[in-house]
Amino acid sequence: MSDNAASGKHTRIEALSTSAGPLYEKVKEYVLANIGSGKWSRHHKLPSENELVSALGVSRMTVHRALRELTSEGYLLRIQGVGTFVAPPKPQSALIEIKNIANEIHQRNGRHKASVIVLETMPSSAELTAAFEAGRSIPIGHSLIVHYENDVPVQLEERFVNAELLPDYDKQDFETITTYDYLQKNAPLTEVEHVISAIAADEETARLLMLRPGDPCLLLHRRTWSGGTVATVNKLVYAGGRYSLGSRYTPASVG
Repeated sequence: MSDNAASGKHTRIEALSTSAGPLYEKVKEYVLANIGSGKWSRHHKLPSENELVSALGVSRMTVHRALRELTSEGYLLRIQGVGTFVAPPKPQSALIEIKNIANEIHQRNGRHKASVIVLETMPSSAELTAAFEAGRSIPIGHSLIVHYENDVPVQLEERFVNAELLPDYDKQDFETITTYDYLQKNAPLTEVEHVISAIAADEETARLLMLRPGDPCLLLHRRTWSGGTVATVNKLVYAGGRYSLGSRYTPASVG
């Protein structure tokens, strides 16, 4: 190791030793100092755990705990098999108002990308027949799409669409247009129902959202009507550590 490299390492270790408390807390302070100074900007990829162990002179267990806690606190974003990144400010999606996720991401100066996993027409199950209030089996357009913000998956969108209303749903290119734009143009919504729950990612959801099985997610069940007909039944899964849902509005009784 060169004198400069050794000096740099010594400086970093001294930086850890200036604060009281356990070593993992000092590693957290070191990471936060780099983020706070702007040296590590948002989306910056951190050194690997092994590199941090070598540079800071602490155990891998200490580094692992520090990064795990900073991830839980929202400062870092860990993508399995890819690495650890400085987390951007957690985006918030409107809860009452339905918005185009691509537009939301662009408004945050982010890059949107969609990957279509499934696009098909299928018969309705008894559960879907009831959800569509159809009273009989109807053809269903079915899509499963992953939405990315700056190449990080943030939403898994599964839609079931009344194919009697939208017979060409399975012929669309939803990597160049969004399902939102297509549906608004061809079956404008007149009523919406939302139900939100917290879930743990199953293996398939974890794989598609680059999570670990069991990681927390937000599940938004949404049904939309066009006129008096149920047009879509949707399941929107958000990676819990990368997204939040919220809204601000004035109740009708106020003002």
